[in-house]
Amino acid sequence: MRINVFQTFPVEKAFPRAQMYSALKRQCLQSGLMFEDPRFPAVDGSLFLHGNRIGRVVWNELCDDPHLFVDGCSAHDLHQGQLGNCWFVAACSSLASRESLWQKVIPDWKEQEWDSEKPDSYWVDVVIDDRLPTVDNQLVYCHSNDSNEFWTRWWRRPTGTLLTRRWDGREHADALVDFTGRVGALDLLEGRWRRTRFLTEPATVTDVKKVASGPRAALPFNGPEKLQMKFAEEPWGEKEWSVAWSDSSEEWNKVSKSEREKLGVTVQDDGEFWMTFDDYCQYFTDLILCRLINTSYLSIHKTWEEEVMRGSWSHRHDPLRNRAGGCINHKNTFLQNPRSYVFDVKKVEDEVLICLQQNEKRATPKEGKSENLAIGFDIHRVELNRKYRMHTAQQKVAGSIYINSRCVFLRKELKEGRYVIIPTTFEPGQQGDFLLRVFTDVPSDCKELCLDEPPQTCWTGMCGYPQLVTQVHVISSDGLQGPDTNGAVDPYAIITCEGERVRSPVQKDTRCPNFDIKGVFYRKKPKEAIHIEIYNRNMIMDTFLGQVVVFSDPNERQEQHTLHLRDRGNRQDSDLPGTVTVRLCSSTTLTHI
Repeated sequence: MRINVFQTFPVEKAFPRAQMYSALKRQCLQSGLMFEDPRFPAVDGSLFLHGNRIGRVVWNELCDDPHLFVDGCSAHDLHQGQLGNCWFVAACSSLASRESLWQKVIPDWKEQEWDSEKPDSYWVDVVIDDRLPTVDNQLVYCHSNDSNEFWTRWWRRPTGTLLTRRWDGREHADALVDFTGRVGALDLLEGRWRRTRFLTEPATVTDVKKVASGPRAALPFNGPEKLQMKFAEEPWGEKEWSVAWSDSSEEWNKVSKSEREKLGVTVQDDGEFWMTFDDYCQYFTDLILCRLINTSYLSIHKTWEEEVMRGSWSHRHDPLRNRAGGCINHKNTFLQNPRSYVFDVKKVEDEVLICLQQNEKRATPKEGKSENLAIGFDIHRVELNRKYRMHTAQQKVAGSIYINSRCVFLRKELKEGRYVIIPTTFEPGQQGDFLLRVFTDVPSDCKELCLDEPPQTCWTGMCGYPQLVTQVHVISSDGLQGPDTNGAVDPYAIITCEGERVRSPVQKDTRCPNFDIKGVFYRKKPKEAIHIEIYNRNMIMDTFLGQVVVFSDPNERQEQHTLHLRDRGNRQDSDLPGTVTVRLCSSTTLTHI
């Protein structure tokens, strides 16, 4: 049997000897022997991290006529078993309703032929045998209603193979990431009555709809009412919502029969129920999401541009080589974290999705007793032309929570500009591997910042090497005047230093723009002037509004200057309407900024 499981990193990191389905199948046919999984031997040590606590386990073939599916794949097929794997049951319940997802877990399930499509990161080909752990001839983990239906039983085995001795105590989101390769996230609903929840186990939300009720005879207003409803499922089918909008509640009498049939409302003790969105937020505390982010180029739906990067936290005593600096609370070491990742927001404002995943610490026998690291990340707005690592913390615009889960997710609206993501552990000195995924509406040109300063090359002796680093911060301008005294002005700024130009976004219809842009320049000619020019954006040709010329002293502190705009060329001494406010910072140490 072959199952696909998504892994953050190549499985060879955990298991040096890779499994190849075709080679193993050929060996078994040649030898005439049944396959036995060497990664998951039929012993108690494969099931338990802290010792057997359920009795003698027998590894059996359970029936004479096994089938992968009996009457299709349904959430109603699931039963938990004795081992504590409710996280797995809830994840399977979610996947069972999405054929496109479970068919990636079992590629070409009718033929069991290889599927070459491997989205996102690494899809691991896991080969399993047919030995299943039982107590009193009953499976110890998730199984189906039908004794000869095996899809839930065989889905469970690959996680045991990859996560040796970690059959209990995992998270719902981890299983969804394993089986879909998508992004897992946790939202806090802050239910008001945490201690009196009607369910003691998680429920799976499978649908969200607006339900139209009939004439509101018992309600204060006439006419139809629209309620946002959630269709939820308690995977064990043992408990249900029993108040408003439960299976036999009077609220359903206000909904037409055709509408009820359309929604599939049934009066059965099957664990499925409807509830209002307000009740859902009130009675539940945590919402685990699996975001099916669409990155396809051929789609009529909203699509995202994805960038995927891998790195690691590694501790070194040399500050310039240390890559395990901890979170921003540790100011002396924070910027020593691994490669910063720079990306551009090219729209006036864009929604950015960022997901940080760590290689699960509990994924190998060697690390079986380890816990996940508390991880997170910060986003800093930086100079529009930054090419090298930050050495001084800049404006922080967003940050994730820090939590010891496999995946940390953040959704944030960011303004046009350049940003740096710094993934970190909460404490300094902790080591591990991570995967960073960035989703934007348009390509973000996300890349690593590996170098601390401009590299020296064979041309350095001839062309020179920077002697000074200068940061120019154009804060704002005031009192600008366009060609028409009373007309609108759409200004932008250009910073020019030794031939390198940095241009700000256009500010719409304002005479007092707040530019708030920065440029950083590694300068070979420290005495050369820096020009800051202001233009008005026009349809045909942009209009020059004025400039300032500044010089930077290596010892100058970050002092703010407000300067009058002047003309250019031979008329530089002539004042033009308006001022510009700038701040300069320079240092002869290139790793200062």
